[in-house]
This record gives sequence, structure tokens and C-alpha cells, in this order.
Amino acid sequence: MSIQPGAPNPNLLIQLVQMKMPFGKFKGRVLCDLPVSYLEWFQRKGFPNGQLGALLETLYEIKLNGLEKLLDPLKR
Repeated sequence: MSIQPGAPNPNLLIQLVQMKMPFGKFKGRVLCDLPVSYLEWFQRKGFPNGQLGALLETLYEIKLNGLEKLLDPLKR
């Protein structure tokens, strides 16, 4: 399956419920369980580069818009 440029990547949602924070105050916590205040801090200071930054920014937008329920079916 190929993803069209600009189309949402469904794998991002899966990664949000599986990947753990690799560093910092919340090291080892699954990304989707990070508190909004931590995501807001990244939003102010700048998200990390690369895949982690994209995931954190996506999670920030999900939580900012009250869409956390989208992740519930993906959690194990």
C-alpha cells in the first residue's frame, strides 16, 4: 500500500500508541500518554526534528482538538 503525498498516514496513529518517549522527564512513557502540558512545552520550544517531532506534533494537535478517543481502539 502506498500513501499519496499530503494524505494522512494511518501508521502515525499506531506509532502514537506503541512508541515510548526516548528521553526527558517522561522517558519510557507511551507517547499517547504524555500530558498536554509537556506537548505544549514542545510547541513553545520547538518539536524535535525527524519522526519523533512529527509524532509529538501530531499528538499535540489530537489532544488540542479533543480527539484522543481516536487512539482508544488502537491501544492494546
